[in-house]
Amino acid sequence: MLAVSEMQFSQWHEDLSTPPGPPSYATDDQNKLLDRLGSVMVNERSVSANADAAAEVERLRNLLLFCICIDYRCRHDLALSAADKQHFIEMSQALDILPSSNTKMSYLDREELAPYFWMFLHEPCAALNISSSSLATSFRMAPQQKRKQSGLPEGYKEDASKGAMLRFEDSLPRLPVPTLEETAKRYLKSVHALTSDTEYQRTKKAVDEFISPNGVGATLQKRLQARREDPKHNNWIYEWWNDTAYLTYRDPVVPYVSYFYSHRDDRKRRDPVKRAAAISTAVLDFAKQVNEGTLEPELMRKMPMAMEQCQWLFNCCRLPLKPADAPIKYDYTKHQHILVIRKNSFYKLPYVVNGKQLNTTELEEQFRRIYKSAEKGPAVGTMTAENRDTWTEMRKRLISSNPSNEAALEAIQAASFVVCLDDAAPVTLTERAHQYWHGDGSNRWFDKPLQFIINENGTSGFMGEHSMMDGTPTHRLNDYVNMVIFNNKLDFDNPELRSELPPPTPIRFHLSKENVADIATATAFHTKQIAQHELRVEAYQGYGKGMMKKFKCSPDAYVQMIIQLAYYKFYGKNRPTYESAATRKFQQGRTETCRSVSDESVAFCTAMQSPSASPEECREKFLQAVSAHVEYISAAGDGKGVDRHLFGLKKLLKEGEELPEIFKDPSYAYSSTWFISSSQLSSEYYNGYGWSQVVDDGWGIAYMINENSVQFNIVSKHLGCERMAFYLNEAAGDIRDIMMATVENKPKL
Repeated sequence: MLAVSEMQFSQWHEDLSTPPGPPSYATDDQNKLLDRLGSVMVNERSVSANADAAAEVERLRNLLLFCICIDYRCRHDLALSAADKQHFIEMSQALDILPSSNTKMSYLDREELAPYFWMFLHEPCAALNISSSSLATSFRMAPQQKRKQSGLPEGYKEDASKGAMLRFEDSLPRLPVPTLEETAKRYLKSVHALTSDTEYQRTKKAVDEFISPNGVGATLQKRLQARREDPKHNNWIYEWWNDTAYLTYRDPVVPYVSYFYSHRDDRKRRDPVKRAAAISTAVLDFAKQVNEGTLEPELMRKMPMAMEQCQWLFNCCRLPLKPADAPIKYDYTKHQHILVIRKNSFYKLPYVVNGKQLNTTELEEQFRRIYKSAEKGPAVGTMTAENRDTWTEMRKRLISSNPSNEAALEAIQAASFVVCLDDAAPVTLTERAHQYWHGDGSNRWFDKPLQFIINENGTSGFMGEHSMMDGTPTHRLNDYVNMVIFNNKLDFDNPELRSELPPPTPIRFHLSKENVADIATATAFHTKQIAQHELRVEAYQGYGKGMMKKFKCSPDAYVQMIIQLAYYKFYGKNRPTYESAATRKFQQGRTETCRSVSDESVAFCTAMQSPSASPEECREKFLQAVSAHVEYISAAGDGKGVDRHLFGLKKLLKEGEELPEIFKDPSYAYSSTWFISSSQLSSEYYNGYGWSQVVDDGWGIAYMINENSVQFNIVSKHLGCERMAFYLNEAAGDIRDIMMATVENKPKL
């Protein structure tokens, strides 16, 4: 590390009152340099690595000197040229996402940070054998200036005492309460698209009565506003929603609530032991950031997102209770172990031994020991796939049958996360989806929020329990895990293997005849539940978000209209559709409903199926439908949706108060019966994700929008997933055909 004194800073500044601009590379030179630097680990780099070392190092020294001078001048409020300012801003942004200095730099790194990182930071540090991460502190802008450059809105304050991850949490705005008039207008518009004229007039009368100055709505609105302002509640809906949507829900979490991600293949690690070890190493790195509070908050349009959900990632479990389940979180410093499940048998794998975390090689050894020792055992975990009340009673019997069973449950519940080593070897996308979504119900503990599933052929995936977290935190975790693996961002190749590593400890249950009968009952129940469902993964290859953007459309709204048109082709009508909208810009924010069916979307679908509608008319109606969807989902993300507000108003009715007509009206129940439950995420590291439908005669349609393709995960209770896949393909092609005229090249004169 360079030791730079204030006197040296001043001298350098005087000598370089006009600092030399950094020399630029030609493309070929840059590529040659990349090849040289990328072939050597940064912390192993020596100045003798190149034949022309002396000349190169001198030039690199000048680059580093240039950076230090810029830093000095910036910190002392001296005049900077526009070019200097821009360079320093970009260099500081690069530092914020700088990998550790002992990592190989990939082509992906260069695309992210080039040219500033490569020219001005990584290259000098590499050639001079200086830790670039240790230079980061001295090169960063002062906090006030940095925030100014980041464009963070006014009113957001950092509380450093809470750590990086939660530093904005207290300054996030509270979830708003829309006005009655706002919600009434939006609600009526959504209902109009779904009802007959007679039904709509009945609904309008009930709404007008509800929001009138002397109506019940005004009273309930005042109560809700008071709850919002109550300092006991950071988010007026948070406890209500967690309880109603998840913890009091009595149907089994699988298949009805939990969700899955299917990972891209890791060709380097076909051996499941190696795949499990690499994934565990990456998960532990992410867990360290969460536990120590150093994980950077997510930003959306430069605004920080609520990170409170991340506290429920590790060392947590859902406990079955009546009338509502309860989440439990354990102290990670006292429970430093992974739960490994193999052949239905449970193992406690400590990842810290003698004060030192296991490296990837050591984790491989521990997983290999489990593979060798595990024998087929009773499928105790299948009981977690039962109805929640049934599982509550089964758990009580499990504890009462032997005192040691409670300690076994505690070891499972307190584990940082779960690794499931499965016998299955799924190949197709549909086979993988089935395996990660539910498997055969054994070799799992469905109450744990994080389960990483490793198959016999090295394929892998993830299953998430939903009660305390939505998909965004686990999406970030899984993205991170795969990113560091595929780009070799962590040290996965340390060969050190300590001889004193104790083998993983079996977690044993002592089962009574009653417990064995409960397991058989749960297995039969789960098998029956899964048999009622069908699943189809459809990878549409015609085009993706690249083309959608050429059409000047929001890719998400575009795909929502594909789904609406496909449903219309299937049924000849549109029905209520749910899309999840994140409200994490607010304290303890989770989700709001985006009602995807609108007058505009119905008009579009009707026109597309009409033989008399011209392509121009269909295109116009399509763009109107896309615009309407963008408006609704934007409002929902701002806390101005319909469903959460009406839910909150209804919750505040006191005992003995009559239910208002708006909630008795059949349109209220119908318009919130989700015949399609949909959501999207995108990741280059996944080849699938999904969940169940939410009503028996409905569909669960998850989708990933890639640059040149769209992937759908289609689930229903045997309503015809293959046919729905056909209509989704056909709808995507139909919309492309009407939109191509907007981008086709005009003939040159």
